[in-house]
Amino acid sequence: MRVKCTIGYDGTGFNGFQIQPNMRTVQGEVERALKRLHKGEEIKVFASGRTDAGVHAVGQVLHFDTDILIPEARWPHALNSLLAEDVVIQSVSFAEDAFHARFDVRAKEYRYKINRSSIRNVFDRNYSYHYPYKLDYIKMREAIKFLIGTHDFTSFCSAKTTKEDRVRTLYDIEFYEENDVLTFRFVGDGFLYNMVRILVGTLINAGRGVLDPYRISEILEARDRSLCGKTAPGCGLYLWKVYYDN
Repeated sequence: MRVKCTIGYDGTGFNGFQIQPNMRTVQGEVERALKRLHKGEEIKVFASGRTDAGVHAVGQVLHFDTDILIPEARWPHALNSLLAEDVVIQSVSFAEDAFHARFDVRAKEYRYKINRSSIRNVFDRNYSYHYPYKLDYIKMREAIKFLIGTHDFTSFCSAKTTKEDRVRTLYDIEFYEENDVLTFRFVGDGFLYNMVRILVGTLINAGRGVLDPYRISEILEARDRSLCGKTAPGCGLYLWKVYYDN
């Protein structure tokens, strides 16, 4: 039986999602809980994608196969009772055998939070990027217009990116501010390594006035990472939702 889970986690204490030797990871925690539930049997999970160290998730999706007959509604409690406090199973549903948490993804939504208060909030330091400096939101919106659509995003991904195909489609980018927190929302068919964080750093540059928004097209065409802004810190990034056909 294939089980689909939507999970959330505070990425602060994790060295990313994917298992790494001698490192604490989200995948490692979930698979450890599944191993206990399955009386020592190794159960591998497959996620919609990986997240980096310090990056959070509200709606990460994963799947695994099991022979244990637990009712759908009881799966969250069964797993949460075995998981650490910084990762939680939000919901569980039984899926078709052909379902794959990664390969069936149609779109993903990421959000990025920036604390705009003049004094940094020490209790929020792991959950947002503190940036109190002046930003021109009009220029940032102008820059966004050139990012929407299908482009080669080589300029907006880390040099460590292993993907050869770097063409992605961004369906929507927006931002709003509430209570001194500026939140960016990105929806696309997929994202390259560090892509969202580089997009945020570049939009900040547009807002600072050090990047002409109308140069975005030129930057996309150049396929040159050095032309973009710095990579924003991982602490402000959240994998918000994963979209499938349903």
